[in-house]
Amino acid sequence: MSTLVLAFLLSVRFAFALTVDEILVQIDKNLTYEARDSSLTMTVTKGTRTKSYKMRSFGRGQDEMAMEYLEPARDKGTKMLKKVDELWMYLPAIEKVQKLSGHLLRDDLMGSDMSYEDLMESSRWQKAYNGTIVAEELVEGRKAWKIEMIARDTSVSYPKRLIWVDQASFIPVRQELFALQGKLLKTWLMRDIRKIEGREFPMKMVVEDQVEKGSRTEITFDRVSFEVALPEEVFSTRWLER
Repeated sequence: MSTLVLAFLLSVRFAFALTVDEILVQIDKNLTYEARDSSLTMTVTKGTRTKSYKMRSFGRGQDEMAMEYLEPARDKGTKMLKKVDELWMYLPAIEKVQKLSGHLLRDDLMGSDMSYEDLMESSRWQKAYNGTIVAEELVEGRKAWKIEMIARDTSVSYPKRLIWVDQASFIPVRQELFALQGKLLKTWLMRDIRKIEGREFPMKMVVEDQVEKGSRTEITFDRVSFEVALPEEVFSTRWLER
């Protein structure tokens, strides 16, 4: 056996030495944080129409997230608050806080290719899915594990996910999200991975609707900080109306 073939076989053996659960734990370490303060731009493209939003987002752990829209002027002051399994939204036009539940969670997030439900499920893969490493592939030049994830029950939005996890950063650089019948619904890419304050973080995300062709959402983080002290009131419903 040649040295080259032996080296390849050893690298494959090492790559598969980690279990799916161990990989998901590492993903959580990068994408979950004690505190996060960020500014971001979300650009939504529908055919030839494009709309951009400026937002400020706060996060704490897996279960708390707050977001405020700064631009455009018509959406300024719109806020969202996620706490565990609950999601609230404040609409300044009607000066009302609305709790989103049931079918409302499946609505598009401000006309984007993400749903409110996507926000709720972003960090619960290990509990919601059974995963299997099915291959090792290159994604945009990065060596990645390809993992097939099948939902444990019908409570999740996507009964099947294929994810490609970058072996160097443990970031899911590509996802394919499927319906129960096997139809591909969305693709979700994480790009421009940078080392920020000791952790790997994707500064750009691209979500494309595979059913409505020409529908694309790009999120670019303009600023991210993890070493911040966030006031407790940011994660309370009182903050929404302030």
